[in-house]
Amino acid sequence: MFTVDHLSNRISPVKTQKFSELGFTERKHLQEWLAYQPDALGEELLIIQKEFDGFDDTRERLDLLALDKDGNLVIIENKLDDSGRDVVWQALKYASYCASLTKGQIVDIYQQYLHKYPPVKRHGDQSADVVLNAASRICDFLNAPDLDEVKLNLGNSQRLMLVAANFRKEVTSTALWLLGQGISIQCFKVTPYSLEERLLINIDQIIPTLEAKELMISINAKEAEEKSTEVVLKNAQQKRLAYWEQLLEVFQQSDCKLYDNISPGKDHWLSAGSGLSACPFRLIFSQKELRVELGLDRADQADNKFLFDYLFSHQSDIEQAFGASLEWLRLDDKKTSRIQFGYQVDGFNTDTWTQSVSWHLEHMSKLEQAIRAPLQKAAEALRQKHNGTTNV
Repeated sequence: MFTVDHLSNRISPVKTQKFSELGFTERKHLQEWLAYQPDALGEELLIIQKEFDGFDDTRERLDLLALDKDGNLVIIENKLDDSGRDVVWQALKYASYCASLTKGQIVDIYQQYLHKYPPVKRHGDQSADVVLNAASRICDFLNAPDLDEVKLNLGNSQRLMLVAANFRKEVTSTALWLLGQGISIQCFKVTPYSLEERLLINIDQIIPTLEAKELMISINAKEAEEKSTEVVLKNAQQKRLAYWEQLLEVFQQSDCKLYDNISPGKDHWLSAGSGLSACPFRLIFSQKELRVELGLDRADQADNKFLFDYLFSHQSDIEQAFGASLEWLRLDDKKTSRIQFGYQVDGFNTDTWTQSVSWHLEHMSKLEQAIRAPLQKAAEALRQKHNGTTNV
């Protein structure tokens, strides 16, 4: 930190002090400063207790206990000139103790604090009386209409704030590792300066830096999105597997023998041979649609288009045999083509699965009967085109 001399256009360093040299103590001074001005730590915090010792079977006490704007408990540990090597372990213990605190216990803890340290009006406060009701003050802080709508200390949401003039490497290394494991921990460096007769205090967040914190928020959001996607995908796969198992039991008892030797899977499709290589009959089961289709998926694009065109030339006869209009997708910009018939449905609603399985059975049976013979003729025409080429 420097002062600026406008006349000489020069800067001069401000003398750095040590708390011990100034006669300040951790409990009487640093703790009191933060209890009265918690936003010095970079955000709005509600101090609900200091020197909290309400832990079963231990006499340990944490320096300051606070709530943040999301209703998370914040454990604030203060040290003076040296953080000490055990401060992270100490804070982690307190966080583990606090993890079990219920909403009612937190309100009681704050109520005790208000009775012991009744807040005083600050300069400029025009309110008539200082409210000493803990529940009301918490609701006001969280902008909640009623305590019943307030969520406090959910899961493992506890946060750690370490405040000291200097941090040992073993502390910063551990803090950085904990950040990587998803633990919310911050380190604040407090530096006293003397300027003539005045004492200045500078508080810097060194872990994570503000730039790194913004990056970590982005990374955490991305990881949360990826985890959410994984959960959705896993649930969908489980649904599809269960549906195919139910469907195959019904198919095996029917006259449609396409799927007699097919096993259920987790994909949204289930394929069976049509008698022509790489031209499967497919059942489609998605969250929004049921479908039956014939896929033309041969390695040669020209073969797929030839087969499609041959079948399309018999569209009227095929659709008459099927009993409805089909969707003919030549897909000129792709290698494959397909012929399909679909039905919009709430596929993942298990209450409708019996009807969905019946729909699949009925329309796959119709599609096979309507298209198998024309497909065989299309295959023969393709053979003739290839002048007797085999493996068609």
